Amino acid sequence: MSASDRLERYLSDELGSCTNETLRERLEELEELEAAVGGPDLESDVDVLSALANETRYKIIRILHTADEELCVCEFAPLLPVSDSAISHALTQLTDAGLVDRRKDGKWRKYSVTNRATAMLVALDGSRLRTA
Repeated sequence: MSASDRLERYLSDELGSCTNETLRERLEELEELEAAVGGPDLESDVDVLSALANETRYKIIRILHTADEELCVCEFAPLLPVSDSAISHALTQLTDAGLVDRRKDGKWRKYSVTNRATAMLVALDGSRLRTA
C-alpha cells in the first residue's frame, strides 16, 4: 500500500469520503508543511542535537556553562574519564556545531560556551518535571 493510498483511506475515515481533489489538496498542504520544516535550519539543528547526544560532549557543555568562564583544554582532563584525544575530538565537534567557541591563547586553546548552548541547557533544565 502506497503512502497516498494510506492517506486516502485516512481521509475517507475522517471525512466520510475522499475525492481525488480532497486528496490532492491535502497532499499540497503536507508538502507545504514539509517545506516549512526542512532546509538548512533543520540540518543545523540536527547537528546541534547530535553534538549533545554524547555523555562526554554534554558534560563538557555543562561544565563550561556552570564555570561561566573560559576553560583550557587541559582543565577538562581531571573532570572527564576519557583520553585527551577524546576530549579534543569532543571539543572540535562542539565547536563545529556552534555550541562552543575556541580561542588560541599562546600555546593553549581556551573554550567557552555559546549563547546557543546556553539556550539549549536552559530549555532542558526548564523542561524537567519538578516535584515538591
